[in-house]
Amino acid sequence: MRNILASTLLLAAALCANPAFALDSSGTPVVVTPLASKTTTASGQPIILPQKNVQVLVSTYDIAPGATLPVHRHPFPRYAYVQAGTLKVTNVETGNSNTYKTGDFIIEMIGQWHQATNIGDGPVKLLVIDQVEEGAKNTELRQ
Repeated sequence: MRNILASTLLLAAALCANPAFALDSSGTPVVVTPLASKTTTASGQPIILPQKNVQVLVSTYDIAPGATLPVHRHPFPRYAYVQAGTLKVTNVETGNSNTYKTGDFIIEMIGQWHQATNIGDGPVKLLVIDQVEEGAKNTELRQ
């Protein structure tokens, strides 16, 4: 029994390495490549999940070249994977900016006013995941 437990722990540790290799049910290799492991947002805040019933929302965004999103903030955690393009996100409260490009993973700031601009030649394509209190929205526009 101890050997089985030890083997299982070693396999789990191996799967957490970069990249991880596994087999599907037919014995075909599956490669798992970790993209991010973070405990803070883009502005250094700890990631804290909603305390009530959590709803996960998944959407895609297509942002045209030169487009700038309105100043907004998120009351709950939002994550984005940049599928294509280059996006500059500016915290309008601090003036600090981060630039994200294809393949980057974004953990957006929570409760801080910011805006994003497509600074590339092509569209920005994002896969966005929100964790909100059930029924809540995760974007507030500044009036």
